[in-house]
Amino acid sequence: MSTSFTDSYNKDFILNTMMGPNAMRITEEMANFLPIYPGMRVLDLGCGMGISSILLAEKYNMTVFAADLWISPSENAKRFANLGLDSKIFPLSVDATKEIPFAHEYFDMIISVDSYQYFGGNEVMLPKLMPFIKKGGFIAVAVPGFTQDFPEGQLPEEVQPYWTPEWYFYSCGWWRALWEKEPCVAITVLREMNSCKQAWDDWLQSSNPYAQRDIAMMEAGAGKYFNIIQMIGQKV
Repeated sequence: MSTSFTDSYNKDFILNTMMGPNAMRITEEMANFLPIYPGMRVLDLGCGMGISSILLAEKYNMTVFAADLWISPSENAKRFANLGLDSKIFPLSVDATKEIPFAHEYFDMIISVDSYQYFGGNEVMLPKLMPFIKKGGFIAVAVPGFTQDFPEGQLPEEVQPYWTPEWYFYSCGWWRALWEKEPCVAITVLREMNSCKQAWDDWLQSSNPYAQRDIAMMEAGAGKYFNIIQMIGQKV
């Protein structure tokens, strides 16, 4: 059995750059469902510290625009340069809820891993992003979610002590209903990802204080209600 790119990568580096369940591992699984070729121009929206961008550039030889609101592009630029990827990954500061500073039909693909839930759970964002993708291009999103819909105020008891509204966790059905409202997008894949448990296990090994806080939640059994939802749509 071959070792994945993620498993063979510098573990300490990944642990120090994760900002949630392992985005490199999630991106690697999602890439198996995408028509990828070298030189593709990709917007990695909400890239965090860039481990998803690093995978796309290093393993697949893509040209990546690594955009994030919370992590400074200067910090990411140093990280990419230290890896010899400064000619393949271009860091930017972008707030997706405001003006998006790119030409229309500029990207072959937009990817967003473990961040779209913060700004995309509405009827505005998907149609806002579509003009920046070439016709026939793709949007690929992976978000943490719930395995089913829970009525308001009726979350499982294992989840209740830890839940906050800022999670923005929804089910596959909830996301499908939202994306089906956009006529410019044909959903090609919407599924629960296989790497959910491993991505969470990786995260809990990080010294990040948010990861350390999540250990008690997962030990309480909340994780059995979690999934990671992969959504891929083609611009028609």
